[in-house]
Amino acid sequence: MRPEPVRLSLEGDDVRAEILLETQEVSISFGGLAANRGISMKVPARTLRTVIGPNGAGKTTLFNLISGIYKPTSGRVLFKGEDITGLPPHQIARRGIGRSFQLTNLFPELTVLENVRLAAQARGRHSWHFWRRAESLAEYREAAEAALETVGMQDRTRVLARELAHGEKRKLEIAMLLALDPELLLLDEPTAGMSREEVPGIIAVIERIRAQGKRTILMVEHKMDIVLGISDAITVLAEGTVIAEGSPQEIVANERVQAAYLGASHGYALAAGPAAAGEVSGSGAAGA
Repeated sequence: MRPEPVRLSLEGDDVRAEILLETQEVSISFGGLAANRGISMKVPARTLRTVIGPNGAGKTTLFNLISGIYKPTSGRVLFKGEDITGLPPHQIARRGIGRSFQLTNLFPELTVLENVRLAAQARGRHSWHFWRRAESLAEYREAAEAALETVGMQDRTRVLARELAHGEKRKLEIAMLLALDPELLLLDEPTAGMSREEVPGIIAVIERIRAQGKRTILMVEHKMDIVLGISDAITVLAEGTVIAEGSPQEIVANERVQAAYLGASHGYALAAGPAAAGEVSGSGAAGA
């Protein structure tokens, strides 16, 4: 029998906040192995929620279900109240969901600006008219420049994507997502593979997007100092199911989460009792 997840206070007094994304008892199995089991989650608009959990917990699988890469065996995915379960990725993207991946997806031989402009063009009425007069594409260039300014790459527009450092490539990928003008950003391990020096730059980008107050962010991340520092709420997965959700402070203090993911046996030093974000150390284990 699947244990009931620990339900903690998510939105405080604002329990009627607009729900942008909702999964209802979403499950998927591969060859008889359940990767996600009955995952139910509500993500209020203009918030930042992080999904955490140990190796094989089903975090990336959940993102694949939301973004249409996988179709659930059972359950539903709702976006702005509309059932988008099983729609192909391009239709989900057009509805306003942008997805990043653990590995960067760029056009290496194009410039930074060209990469982002093509992303902007993909959502416009001239999606496949690549050889139109340059002035007719001005709106897409403006959208690309705005996205690059948000990620702090406005001075790198003429650089080829293949010449960028890894951290810059991650920023460029986020700029390409922003050029699609999504309401919901799915960021799958945005700091994966980064050096310690590069991480603050990507976190600054995420915080800048959040401060704009226009978008909702759902993120998978393993660096717990980042998770606890920027998340409004956290959902914890283990063995494909939700075992807890709540504020960063509630998650850190939760004994079930400590046993499954946090605590000394998992590489963390936890303070006794309710803890603040700064009372946790460690970077977490990688995995889906």
